Amino acid sequence: MDKRFYAIIMGIGPGIGSALAFQFAKFYPVVLISRNSSSYESIVTDIKANGGHAMGITADASDPNSMDAAFGRIERDMHGANLALAAYNARGPFARKPFLELKAEDLQASIAAEAAIPLLLTSVQSSPNPPSLLVTGATASLRGSAFFSTVAAGKFAQRAVTQSLAREFGPQGVHVALVVIDGGIDVPWAKHIVTNGGVEDGKLKPDAIASSLWHLHTQHRSSWTLELDLRPYVEKF
Repeated sequence: MDKRFYAIIMGIGPGIGSALAFQFAKFYPVVLISRNSSSYESIVTDIKANGGHAMGITADASDPNSMDAAFGRIERDMHGANLALAAYNARGPFARKPFLELKAEDLQASIAAEAAIPLLLTSVQSSPNPPSLLVTGATASLRGSAFFSTVAAGKFAQRAVTQSLAREFGPQGVHVALVVIDGGIDVPWAKHIVTNGGVEDGKLKPDAIASSLWHLHTQHRSSWTLELDLRPYVEKF
């Protein structure tokens, strides 16, 4: 483990977020950010029990003041280590309703890149892997469905921002990429949901998703991926 560098995961839960935490903790100390401490407490405990280094911070990725406070604490507590990787997995407001019933607050989107990118830029010359900002998207990043206009609006915007950031900061040495998660995810709370006829591996495994994000982080800068599209082998698209 390289303690000169650390990773941040924004958006922790019993699926992709926890898988990212355990994957990145194999290589770096990790900072887990969530709106609720209950989302990260057991993960921090497990990582430490297995010899890793982890800390949790309660913050709202959609609130600039909350993020400023969180990153201020990170810089104080990481004792001079540099940021090597930031994964944005936070889930914004989800409003499944007809378009004519939407309210203005349903269209809010949350972006935390402003806090992470300056720290990633300082690591360009020394990081063992290209400093990376990796964003998890969804099927709605590519197409909208009935009653999912707010989700699609947020995910389309997230994709556009990620593309713009990649074009601005890629030449400066920061790898910015979007991972489109196109399909049902195999998480405990969704066990009752039948996907792809219930076939084996018909849902995306969080650990497999995390491995793909780690691969993005370790890519050589001569061959960076801008968007990675992940789906089960039987998913229709």
